[in-house]
Amino acid sequence: MSLTMALKPAALDPDLLTRLRPEIGRLLTTRMVLVWAVLMTFGVIMVASASIGFADTTLHDPWYFTRRHVIFLMMGLTLALVVALVPLAVWQKYAWVLILLAIVLLAVVLIPGIGRRVNGSQRWIAFGPLTLQASEAVKFCAIVFFASYFTRRAAPLSSQNKGLLRALSLLGVLVVLLLLEPDFGSSVVLCVTVIAMLFFVGARLFIMIVLGLLAVAALSAVAVLSPYRMQRLVTFLDPWADQFNTGYQLTQSLIAFGNGQWTGAGLGNSIQKLLYLPEAHTDFVFAVVAEEFGLVGCVLVLALFGCLIYELLRRVKSRMAHQDTFSALLAFGVAVLFAFQTFVNVGVSSGFLPTKGLTLPFISSGGSSLLLCCALMGLMLRIDWESEVQVVRATRKTVKKRATKSVAKPSSLEEEDADA
Repeated sequence: MSLTMALKPAALDPDLLTRLRPEIGRLLTTRMVLVWAVLMTFGVIMVASASIGFADTTLHDPWYFTRRHVIFLMMGLTLALVVALVPLAVWQKYAWVLILLAIVLLAVVLIPGIGRRVNGSQRWIAFGPLTLQASEAVKFCAIVFFASYFTRRAAPLSSQNKGLLRALSLLGVLVVLLLLEPDFGSSVVLCVTVIAMLFFVGARLFIMIVLGLLAVAALSAVAVLSPYRMQRLVTFLDPWADQFNTGYQLTQSLIAFGNGQWTGAGLGNSIQKLLYLPEAHTDFVFAVVAEEFGLVGCVLVLALFGCLIYELLRRVKSRMAHQDTFSALLAFGVAVLFAFQTFVNVGVSSGFLPTKGLTLPFISSGGSSLLLCCALMGLMLRIDWESEVQVVRATRKTVKKRATKSVAKPSSLEEEDADA
């Protein structure tokens, strides 16, 4: 099947489309979509609240980051729609194109003059007035590719090591290129997501334990051998020992948590966002949430993420029941990525983990991250749509079978006429 044929809507006959029209509204009001909408709305509110003082002082435009966030949100929703319109069979068949694109992006971003360096890291590629963080695009490409790869090689992966070594070699190439930027946080997220998908598909437990230990050892070595990463680890253990230098960001975040207490100071009343807490609208937006909404607000936000992840895992279970391994792996990979990235962001903001620049999905200000999250949700919408198509087709097939049987079976009156 060619790409052009796969994208044609004629794959669904008019009668089936008529039957599916009522389901479109239901798909857009599922719990997953509603939670997604609440998180995006809350994200706009928090970006506006956390960035207004910083934007006014530095750019003389208090709504600069809010407008920028809304523009990227509209772009993200458009991207989600485009992704949702592409059949899963196409994503699975052409996944190799995505992984090649990911490698090319990671290589191009390292070229001087093309990649843009910010705060010592060369992670961004400029496209006119917009900049794309290559690592965010790589996360999408990697989830789709490894879901396709593990689906095709599920049986060999559980009994042979050849296919496993190929997958790990490719993952290693991506991680090395990410570390050259450097982007340690995205490397960890990518490793955790792919290894979790590998475990889900049935790799042997012994191999998974070895892989986990090797990954921890390698990433720990990278952190220890890098002076500034080692300093972050030392500061994390006691940020108050150097609170006006290396521990400044974490101590200001902890002060925000302390100011929030149980119910918070109220929306817009954060003190730490007034140029005390660096990156208040990006990596440390959860600290502003804690200060303005308190422990109660933090628990509610985490409950929203928990509900979203639960809905994704429900889809994993549903698709596995229908032997749709590719869709199940996609949903599982997205769930792991959202869960782990949320855990790291909240852990960093609260002092539970060493400082690392990872955004809070749908809430932090960050155009590339928002585009990635919306694109992944577009895949989930496509899974829901194809599930509904499958249900309608199965129902119609059952009805046809019953109608055929009722027509073929003669009625009692017809039998009497035949006897006469």
